[in-house]
Amino acid sequence: MTHVVTDNCRHCRFTDCVATCPVACFHVNDVRVYIDPAVCIDCGACIPACPVHAIVEEFDLSPEQQHWIEINARESGRYPTARAKLPPLETAAERRRQLGY
Repeated sequence: MTHVVTDNCRHCRFTDCVATCPVACFHVNDVRVYIDPAVCIDCGACIPACPVHAIVEEFDLSPEQQHWIEINARESGRYPTARAKLPPLETAAERRRQLGY
């Protein structure tokens, strides 16, 4: 079992989750973060840290969200590891409002 970052992260890239991760399983690109399932230890510290509720345990994904398992696994290998909190994107506050958080 692992945790995955869903579409809520897109255009936010809040990295509060990165700061709570004890194993550096997060990877970042220009618009979001991904979790490397081979590194994630399923501690769950990242879930309450995310201000847009983008991180979900794999078994809590709805059928429509199952594709995020494969996307996180694939995309985490393409981008650098994030080891510290980064500034959110300029679009983050608006995206958070759109999501209702």
